[in-house]
Amino acid sequence: MIYFSQAVCIVGSFVLLTFSSMAQPIQLIVRSDDMGFTHAANEAIIETCENGITTSVEVMVPTPWFPEAVKMLREYPDLDVGVHLTLTSEWENVKWKPLTLAPSLTDDFGYFYPMIWANDNYGEDQALHAQDWKLEEIEQEFRAQIELAKREIPQLTHVTGHMGCQHIDDKVDDLVRKLTEEYGLAIFPEDSGVKPARYQGSKETTEEKINSFITMLESLTPGTYMFVDHPAYNTPEVQAVHHIGYTNVATDRQGVTDLLTDEEVKETIRKLGIELIDYADLKK
Repeated sequence: MIYFSQAVCIVGSFVLLTFSSMAQPIQLIVRSDDMGFTHAANEAIIETCENGITTSVEVMVPTPWFPEAVKMLREYPDLDVGVHLTLTSEWENVKWKPLTLAPSLTDDFGYFYPMIWANDNYGEDQALHAQDWKLEEIEQEFRAQIELAKREIPQLTHVTGHMGCQHIDDKVDDLVRKLTEEYGLAIFPEDSGVKPARYQGSKETTEEKINSFITMLESLTPGTYMFVDHPAYNTPEVQAVHHIGYTNVATDRQGVTDLLTDEEVKETIRKLGIELIDYADLKK
């Protein structure tokens, strides 16, 4: 009789039992970002939690639909939620500002700059990195966002950065580490060896997203992974949201919603024995 506490390797006439893969399951965090930026995003994210595979939700505190996000999240006290620290306001037709007085972080209209780093579509005058930003203003703004989120969302477990804002400078990375320790939100997937899970193939259409996601699932080996995307609905509200270089926001994010609630995707996860986990599970 073979006892499945070891793994099997056949070398000549010798059988070496080594079932290490059974001891290390495939785990996957499915993170839905940008709750608060539109009403349609709020509703879609909740749908992907209720009827789909989302396990962690990131909420942006300075955004216009944050109050609605709070009300929704209170209905799901067991849902894993993170503060999506925000230093940018990237969309053309909807904007948001800091919670605090932070002139070094804002443009001439008082809004956050559209981008963290300059790119082909937005020059240095539109990028926070190129400005004379003040670390003390970033700290006071991050504290305000964290404290408001902690007050309103009891199940908060962690912090992430919108558009990678925490990586604007090593000093900001260090600041985020300090604040998460102080506020009891220090869960960093990279510290637990979590690897990124990305689409494997085209993702222009919903069908392509689903196929590329399933291909990714089938390629996973034992370990812990995280997939990140941005659900929303294709509504007139989101159709009006865009920035240079990203104009199909509504159709793209509807496709993400469809992917995260797709029955074939859910069946593939069950068939492959993939364990869906959240940020809080990384501390267990």
